[in-house]
Amino acid sequence: MKSPRLLPANAYTAAARAKAAPWDDDKLREECGVFGIYGHEDAAAHAALGLHALQHRGQESAGIVAYDGEQFHGHRALGLVGDNFNDQDTISRLTGHCAMGHVRYSTSGGTMIRNIQPLFAEFMFGGLAVAHNGNLTNAYQLRRALVERGNIFQSTSDTEVIIHLMAISEAGHVIDRLIDALRQIDGAYSLVAMTQKKLIGVRDPAGVRPLVLGKLGDAHILASETCALDIIGADFVRDVDPGEIIVIDAEGITSYHPFGQSKNRRFCIFEHVYFARPDSRIEGQNVYEVRKRIGVELAHEAPVAADVVVPVPDSGVPSAIGFARESDIPFELGIIRNHYVGRTFIEPTDNIRHLGVRLKHNSNVAELEGKRVVLVDDSIVRGTTSVKIVEMVREAGAAEVHMRISSPPTTHSCFYGIDTPERSKLLAAQHDIPGMADIIGVDSLAFISWDGLYRAVGEAGRNMEFPQYCDACFTGEYPIPLTDRNSAAGPRQLSLLEEG
Repeated sequence: MKSPRLLPANAYTAAARAKAAPWDDDKLREECGVFGIYGHEDAAAHAALGLHALQHRGQESAGIVAYDGEQFHGHRALGLVGDNFNDQDTISRLTGHCAMGHVRYSTSGGTMIRNIQPLFAEFMFGGLAVAHNGNLTNAYQLRRALVERGNIFQSTSDTEVIIHLMAISEAGHVIDRLIDALRQIDGAYSLVAMTQKKLIGVRDPAGVRPLVLGKLGDAHILASETCALDIIGADFVRDVDPGEIIVIDAEGITSYHPFGQSKNRRFCIFEHVYFARPDSRIEGQNVYEVRKRIGVELAHEAPVAADVVVPVPDSGVPSAIGFARESDIPFELGIIRNHYVGRTFIEPTDNIRHLGVRLKHNSNVAELEGKRVVLVDDSIVRGTTSVKIVEMVREAGAAEVHMRISSPPTTHSCFYGIDTPERSKLLAAQHDIPGMADIIGVDSLAFISWDGLYRAVGEAGRNMEFPQYCDACFTGEYPIPLTDRNSAAGPRQLSLLEEG
């Protein structure tokens, strides 16, 4: 057998998704969603519902692990939550008062099954299930050191690095082992873990990735977003603090701050723009209202004479509403989305690829013909989808097409858990705004400014010396060291293995 060859993270992912869904490879992708519940007799059923609410954060695979007081039970599979946890037999096998689950965008090929989380390991203290959302930016170097030490990896997930660091820790208690492991890692992450006696939640010291605490009767819940609480009728308690470890057990809730109180919160601002579900509440704000305010700011910064404001569904809808109201221009659904398009049901031949976004979007001619149209979208990544959308709107008879984007230009790749194309594939990294407008084929193009976006989330503007959010995809200012990327290992995080 050949020795394993290290490849850049996301190397498989983008190519696999482009092949599977050629009309849908032009959005940034959130990598994961986590959910945990302690103290409920139907813990696994509630976990499945919570993951269903978090499905937008990961649609390639789903897994749940439960503990019944004597043993762990798990079910993990490729596909959607509803496809894998939709029958009573599956849920009834996941018995116990404590359960945790995970949804993710997975890599392609043979590595997919073994990377499905939660991952599980047996320690001297008993079993441990772990799942996380985000990326460790020194995972490659840690993995290499662990392999040289003799550790044997069963997956290519960053999560397993945490398990191995806990395994070699000389600390006695599980929480001390976890803290020992966390002190060695860099990155952006929200983590949920479960032992025989505890449910544990962790948020990275900068708070880049979201994690919330909820309550349902006497049960306590950890989840990536509040929409996962809503679906089971749970109450939102609070956001988990950056750098905080929450331990839930029979005694209640214990909070640890092993890194001290965070002085440099850098929550991912793209959660407000696109990733979070619009009905969620993150960092104290309703996402839907924030996105409408982004549209209002965009209307102030980049007004245009037009007859109709049309969102690129679905993520462009709230900002388009705000833009339309502030501009006093009618809002119409000039583009209709087919919500039942996932992976292609036929071979994606060149002819099918040519159909492009028409498999997912269709023009509503009655609202477009002869009109000056403002298209509002959340972002432009490669620009391929924008080109097809504009062509479709023009073919419907639009007199003018103007595009307004509710985020600043995406000029840099994300290394903190978002599936982003390499910088050479980002349209805004290669062209100025007039050049982008020419390529996309619009009469005008404008993005919200950094300050405008920060105003929409409640700030006076962007603090240029100490930014209040992680906005590296717009600015190139990375708040957490990119250890692997900057090492001799390669230009990107290297945390995936190709089997020879």
